[in-house]
Amino acid sequence: MEIVIRLDDLSSDEAQSIVREHMAGMLDNTPLESVHALPLDKLRQPNITFWTAWVGTELCGCGALQTIDHQHGEVKSMRTREKFLRQGVGQAVLSHIVTEAITRGLKRLSLETGFAESFAAARSMYLRNGFEICSPFGDYKPDPHSVFMAKLL
Repeated sequence: MEIVIRLDDLSSDEAQSIVREHMAGMLDNTPLESVHALPLDKLRQPNITFWTAWVGTELCGCGALQTIDHQHGEVKSMRTREKFLRQGVGQAVLSHIVTEAITRGLKRLSLETGFAESFAAARSMYLRNGFEICSPFGDYKPDPHSVFMAKLL
């Protein structure tokens, strides 16, 4: 299965649908006050780059890179559609984001993910990719529903 990662401006209905799906999934698994997923308007900020992942003509996942400062980036909006779970989509998107962060000269890549069991596969993938659990970063505060992770590049 070939996974193609494309830069996306979030103008298509398909791209918007996966962002809405991501937000709904976060709200289903996390209390509202602990949901840190970004809605469409926030993903369109100049310091965020968004990509979609495709298998043929099917949108299978997405992810984004938010630049916090000239040395620090954050992985955002990682999502794999249910039909494509456990098929390497998340890994392909994460690898693309890490490569892009290195290309941009970032020295640290951080992320926030959920603590609930439904996030276990994502946490495991991040750990396999060299991310380590860390303290809250940026504007984040300690949250019992969040796990903060970072990787030095």
